[in-house]
Amino acid sequence: MRTMLRVGLSGGIGAGKSTVAARLVEHGAVHIDADAIAREVVEPGTEGLAKVVEAFGADVLGDDGGLNRPALAAKAFADEDSRRRLNGILHPLIGARTAERMARVPADGIVLHDVPLLVEGGYAPSYHLVLIVDAPVETRVRRLTELRGMSEEDARARIKAQASDEQRRAVADVWLDNSGPAGTVLSEVDRLWRERLVPFEENVRLRRPRPPMPPELVPYDETWPAQAARALARLRLLTAGRALRVDHIGSTSVPGLPAKDVLDLQVTVSTLAQADEFADTLSDAGFVRAEGEWWDDGGGERWAKRFHYGADPGRPVNVHVRSTATPAWRLALLFAAWLRANPPERDAYATVKAKLAETHATDPSVEAYTEEKQHWVNAAFQRAEQWAERTGWSA
Repeated sequence: MRTMLRVGLSGGIGAGKSTVAARLVEHGAVHIDADAIAREVVEPGTEGLAKVVEAFGADVLGDDGGLNRPALAAKAFADEDSRRRLNGILHPLIGARTAERMARVPADGIVLHDVPLLVEGGYAPSYHLVLIVDAPVETRVRRLTELRGMSEEDARARIKAQASDEQRRAVADVWLDNSGPAGTVLSEVDRLWRERLVPFEENVRLRRPRPPMPPELVPYDETWPAQAARALARLRLLTAGRALRVDHIGSTSVPGLPAKDVLDLQVTVSTLAQADEFADTLSDAGFVRAEGEWWDDGGGERWAKRFHYGADPGRPVNVHVRSTATPAWRLALLFAAWLRANPPERDAYATVKAKLAETHATDPSVEAYTEEKQHWVNAAFQRAEQWAERTGWSA
């Protein structure tokens, strides 16, 4: 299996992606530029150019026999059917050429896939990490007019036609502000390579265990749901057709509740045999399966599960894979829903967690912290079940 780290790179026009890409290449990343490949597949003499001419006519060629891009755009974007016809020609060719480039990357490589329409195309979940380069609109307009010779009207129109900042932030695991001097962003890129990308790649390839994390609680982070949503999108893609559902659970899913800065996610399957079937797929994608047997404890019972941990050192994640053959998957959903709906119970749980975290602050295994906390949780399950019956809650 190939465990190369795939990093998706995108950003608005004029944001300075090329500066970031060049620096990462200096460090050793393999740069695969989607725009460059899109040009390659329609160069003179290629199958792609022949198919474009067949579909849109010889008048899309220039005097030199190469593609006349403005002439093609006038035809291909005249209506939706024409646009689909062009995409139907180009996308398979671009995909095949990209796959060829990927296949040549060594197993310990870090691929930087530069995709301008990464957000618009919905490609973000297919990468281990998504890196967005940004700069304020006025900075981008100035760069486009001064450095590329665009008119201000054209620059603003192109920026407006692309994904919004909100859409980009939704998929960004790393957000690089490139509005200042070049040296500022380059130092950020250097740190990103050293502290996140290199160890991330090694963690995945070597199936390196995650370092112990003491039970240190932090205040509720308003960005936790968005961070969880990105990981959930990856898990849904990886388990499509096999998982029954994928959810954000645990304390980070409860607004206002202090928690360890670790996202707890749950993949629900019919049987744990299904979990074993996609274990390597999850591991290669950055959710490494932990060795040994893993169990849930509830009211004196023990239920088997599978456990994966996020290999990204910049975003700790726990992935609990549970089967509907036991009640644990439902209890995980119920407990979080009950806490969200009952602030006094949430606050009582926060008090318990804070006391135990202080007691076991020097224990990096968190085993004693977890075991003692479970006593309160088991009793809380009964109150949660009563709430579910009163309210009609169901998973």
